[in-house]
Formats: sequence, C-alpha cells, structure tokens
Amino acid sequence: MLRANFGDRFMTVVIYTLLIFLAFITLYPFWNSVVISFNSGKDTMLGGITFWPREFTLENYNVVFEDKRIIQGFLITVSRTVIGTVVGILATSLFAYGLSRRGLIFRKYYMVMAVVTMYFTGGLIPNFLLIRGLGLMDTFWVMILPVMINVWNMIIFMTFFRSIPAGLEEAAKLDGCGTWSVFFRIVLPLSGPVIATLGLFTAVQHWNEWFLPSIYLNNTDLYPVQTLLRQILNSNIMSEQLANLDSAALTQLSKMQSITTKSLSMATMVVSTLPVMLIYPFVQKYFSKGVMIGSLKE
Repeated sequence: MLRANFGDRFMTVVIYTLLIFLAFITLYPFWNSVVISFNSGKDTMLGGITFWPREFTLENYNVVFEDKRIIQGFLITVSRTVIGTVVGILATSLFAYGLSRRGLIFRKYYMVMAVVTMYFTGGLIPNFLLIRGLGLMDTFWVMILPVMINVWNMIIFMTFFRSIPAGLEEAAKLDGCGTWSVFFRIVLPLSGPVIATLGLFTAVQHWNEWFLPSIYLNNTDLYPVQTLLRQILNSNIMSEQLANLDSAALTQLSKMQSITTKSLSMATMVVSTLPVMLIYPFVQKYFSKGVMIGSLKE
C-alpha cells in the first residue's frame, strides 16, 4: 500500500513536471517577444534578454502607433475579420443546411464536389487568373470572397444540423414558416455552440492570414497589419518603415536612436496578436462541445 502511494505520488510529480515544462516552452517564446518589445532596441542587440526588460522603454510602441500605415492596416484587419467571419459563417451554414436536407436534388453530387476541394486545388496561377477575371484584384473583397466557404466547417455544420430533431422544423412549417424562416428562427438560434467555435476559428484565420493580400493586392493602403508585419520581419533595415512615418515621428525617433527592426517587429506582433488572445477565454467554453460535434456520425 505504501509502495502504491509512493508510486502514485511519484507519477503525479512527473506528470506535473512535464506539464509545467510543456507550458513553459509553449508560452516562453511569446513572453520573450513581449519583453523585447518593451526593451531598448540597441540593448536587445547585445543579447541576454530573457524574462524581463533590461532597459525598459515604450518607444517601440510609440513608433507603432504613430505609423499611419500600421494603424490603417490594423483597421483593415479588424474590418476584414468582422465582415469575413459574419459572411463566412452565414454562407457556410446556409450551404451546410441545404446539404443536410435529404430531399435536396443532387445532394450527393454537391457533397462530392465540395469534398474534392479539400484535397485538390487549381494552383496559384489559375487562382490568380480567376481572381483577376472576376475583377477582385486590388479590392477589399479579395480577402473575403475567395475564402468565404470552408468545407471542413461546412461538414461540422451539416453534422450538427442533422442532430436537430425534425419535429421542430415540421412544427414551424405547420405554423406557416418557410425554409428561410425555419433556418433563421429555428436552426441558427439552436446552433450557438457550433457558431461560436467555428466563428472563432474563422476569425483567427482571417486575423492571421497575410499571404492572399501580398499576392492579390498592389495597393499597400489595403494591406492588413499581418502583411505589413511580414514585410517588417523580412526587412534588414528600417528605411522603408521610417519612410512612412510622419515628420513628428521622425523627429522623435531621431532623438530616441534606440529602435531596431527586431524591437519594432516584436511590438507590432504583440499589437496584432493581443486582441485574439483576449477573445479566446470568452469562447473557450464552447470549444469542447462545438468541436466534438464534427466527430459524430450517423
């Protein structure tokens, strides 16, 4: 009995030690980025910045918030995320609701065509020609319409809709509701957990996505902050960043002389990442239920 208790305690210590270690190696890179963003750029170049800023400064964030290009990119990102999430969830749920109805003509054909797109794509060049042919080049909607429907999310929606008792829809139709009324008044209100889960996944995808704007947008005024951050991370000097600052910021920066590309990029990354991290705790309770819905089969 004593050996069993000792073995249980030993395993508990080992498990908690491993969990703490995994949590540390997962969180430390982000924490180190935050520390560097609050540290003097020139001091950061000397190395040795680990858990706390060695020369605390807010100059990096001053430059970020005074750069009109980054502020505009942040607004573009917020608009894209909100509009893209609402449009994407609505279109995907409508598509899934149609495929969940067994009376739909050619339902299996539509399902096969949708699933095929999960494994095969036309490639970058055909997609580029298609986007140009549709007239979406250099427009805000090029970041929303091409990724409006996600097939994986559609399958999860469809599985959830099939779990709704058919009697609810039949009762609504007997009361005079049409298909649209049933969908918006009965189906969607019952889909709160799956909408919250897939809505967050869609929002994070829109928030983090930087590749499409870099391909389809020549107008830098439409660049989201993630694409601008990518440019900063790929730059070895700050000349391009400084060229977009107003005269007041240039004057202030010339007095500071302590900002580097790395410190500026870390500050920009923290600003672009923090909103998503703040939203996660409020929708986390929907994750287990919403994600498990997609694993159920008839």
